[in-house]
Amino acid sequence: MPIVFRQEIGYYPASLINVLLFGAKIINNNWQTPVIRIFILFLTTLFCTACNGEKTVQISGSCQKCHMLETDKQHRLQCTHCHRGDASTSDKDLSHKGIVAHPAHPEQMTAVCAPCHAEIVRAITTTSHFTLKRMTNKTRQAFGATEELASFTETPEHAEPENNLELVDDLLRRRCFRCHLFSSGDRYPATGHGQGCAACHLPYYDGALEDHRFSSPDDRRCLSCHYGNYTGFDYYGRFEHDYNREYRTPYTTTEEHPRPYGVEFHQLSSDIHQQKGMLCIDCHSGEALMRGGAKASCAGCHDRRELAKRLPPKVKKTAKGFVLSSRKGKEHLIPILTDPAHSIYGETVSCQACHAQWSFTDRGKYFLRIDTDDLEAFFAHTVQGSLAIERLLVNNLSFTTTDMPITMADGITGKQGRGIWLKGFLTRRWEEIPLGRDEDGKIAVVRPILDLHLSWLDTDEEVRFDNSTTMRKKMQVYTPHTTGKAGLFFGQRLQDFISREQAESPFSSGTQQ
Repeated sequence: MPIVFRQEIGYYPASLINVLLFGAKIINNNWQTPVIRIFILFLTTLFCTACNGEKTVQISGSCQKCHMLETDKQHRLQCTHCHRGDASTSDKDLSHKGIVAHPAHPEQMTAVCAPCHAEIVRAITTTSHFTLKRMTNKTRQAFGATEELASFTETPEHAEPENNLELVDDLLRRRCFRCHLFSSGDRYPATGHGQGCAACHLPYYDGALEDHRFSSPDDRRCLSCHYGNYTGFDYYGRFEHDYNREYRTPYTTTEEHPRPYGVEFHQLSSDIHQQKGMLCIDCHSGEALMRGGAKASCAGCHDRRELAKRLPPKVKKTAKGFVLSSRKGKEHLIPILTDPAHSIYGETVSCQACHAQWSFTDRGKYFLRIDTDDLEAFFAHTVQGSLAIERLLVNNLSFTTTDMPITMADGITGKQGRGIWLKGFLTRRWEEIPLGRDEDGKIAVVRPILDLHLSWLDTDEEVRFDNSTTMRKKMQVYTPHTTGKAGLFFGQRLQDFISREQAESPFSSGTQQ
């Protein structure tokens, strides 16, 4: 077998290298002749093919003898380029020495991904998807925190919480931090994903990597984190069932009943953009998600005045009007605001206050940390949206299995800690669309995202905390992804809110509930 010279763009046998070196000498002296120009064109084609075509040489004893995966053309590198290890041997132990199983993990991506994607790796570490700081800080401050954390990973650990803030820290670390770029997500079929860059750019399902071809994220990858009654799930018209088995369907089945997201869901009306075939990333661009760039707005695409200032990416002006070219390759003629209502309410009312078809309204989220092994009261609540808790409850409520310890993993470190966090709701509704005021005073849709109630029953069945709740406003502004026509009664919806607001004065803001 000839000697192989490794290049970042491909692999070339020694004979080819000699030709290139000889050609370089000729070009140096005769570069203006027609023959040499043809030779230069040949070299250009060769190198482009090496970068984008198939590898020219398959190295003996390579990783692909066991890991038969195809990569995309931009990542046709040696497996060891990212995963390290030793590709020169077929011995499993030797080839796996120093292996990096998850090279896109945040702890590895600076060394592995940054050499080619330095600017993105540097920028993404401050984005909300990476730090989760917005959600983390809002929740902690609702229970008395006064400082801002730069990242969810800075949330303190407390084995024995002594106050409300320490109790919510334990809740966050062990119940909430299950879906982030440092982990592989929950272990239901549709909720697993890669780590770091791979969370969005490689496809996973049922706990396994499906394909090693990196690509822009499709909606299934977005939904591996944005599921349950959180923004994203509603884009597809999905509303999660209650946890109690009496409120979930089907009530009986003789066949295996899959729950890809952990809990069944109602199928409601999906967002009009989804119905038209648009993907999440048609609006939520890489510039915004990975670099913290400007977020998309409704006006940016639908308001003629905003379009005159700046055309959003993938939008062009044509004879028919403004057209968006979606990621699926389809062109969408963009409807422009024409209804007189927009000139009346446009400056004082958010778009979704009128255009949301339904909303996530889960009132009263009750969390119980239970350290005791007396779990019989929860036989109807084994489905918890957490596979680890579900398996523990099903196992320990059985009379034929050995009890598992009442412990739950830390979502950051993976360490097991005493007690499990169970969850329930007072009500789960979608038909009501609560309104409030955003930070600019606009009427906007709100949800009771901070309507949290925490309790703790220790191993001695002593109640350490009983119904500890938030110290600040429970209703928070958000954007339902359930867009549709405003309908006939949007004006009545606004007037009802304004009337209630005036009646409740001086507590006039809907976000003060």
